[in-house]
Amino acid sequence: MLHEPTMHKLYAMKLNGMAEAYEEQLQQSQMGGLSFEDRFSLLVERQWVWKENRALNTRLKYAGLKLQACLEDIDYRHPRGLSRTTIDHLATCEWVKHHQNCIITGPTGAGKTYIGCALAYQACREGYRTIYFYVPKLFRELAMAHVDGRITKLLKKIAKAAVLVVDDWGLATLKPHQYRDFLEILDDRHGSGSTLITSQFPTSSWHDLIGDPTVADAILDRLVHNAHKIELQGESMRIKKIRAKGGEEKINAGKVEKKKEKEKQRRPDPSDQGSDHGKTEGKS
Repeated sequence: MLHEPTMHKLYAMKLNGMAEAYEEQLQQSQMGGLSFEDRFSLLVERQWVWKENRALNTRLKYAGLKLQACLEDIDYRHPRGLSRTTIDHLATCEWVKHHQNCIITGPTGAGKTYIGCALAYQACREGYRTIYFYVPKLFRELAMAHVDGRITKLLKKIAKAAVLVVDDWGLATLKPHQYRDFLEILDDRHGSGSTLITSQFPTSSWHDLIGDPTVADAILDRLVHNAHKIELQGESMRIKKIRAKGGEEKINAGKVEKKKEKEKQRRPDPSDQGSDHGKTEGKS
């Protein structure tokens, strides 16, 4: 059989996964014992996995997540009010399917951004287009789009995303027109997309944060009422890790000191050696 033309055609049709699996089969003599249906099934499965992985990588690149985070790596041991049941429920992405929102609040270092990125990564896994924005960068991007005439294009791009992640809401002081821009983004997405927001400020303080009661009511109405809320508490995980690391360093330093002390005890004292030597010379 002429294998090279077959390989060339598979790559030409962008069936890269199938081509790679076919080449591997040619090099494995035990494959001859399988039926045509079994071998073909393996080729199709490999192509499917290749296509899914490629699509996932494309979605992740488009999302531009700040952290490479996944739900399986979330730490539940740290006491911060995080419920595994809540995360497991959100992991199904039913909230994305039904165009609901998610709001994660808590103090600095509580893991808001990590959890937000992990949920966004899960949405990418499930085939949903996701886009991430750090709040100061989002409004810089909007300001530049207003200047160079890209604002309509940018708003459409944001509206098309199934999941919009807005990280560190309330961190930057915004002007009234910027809050109106944000309201327009939420209005475009209302009923057609999900928004995930992380913030140091509880939702109860967002009215004061925004200032304009009319705009604040409109923003909260589109965000809060159908949102899943995760309210984190407790000490910063960063500080805890630094303390833990410092404790390990102290333990290691103590071990080194003990080792030095033992070596010192094993080593004979030079002054004792000198005195013994003097005694010997006196006897001779």
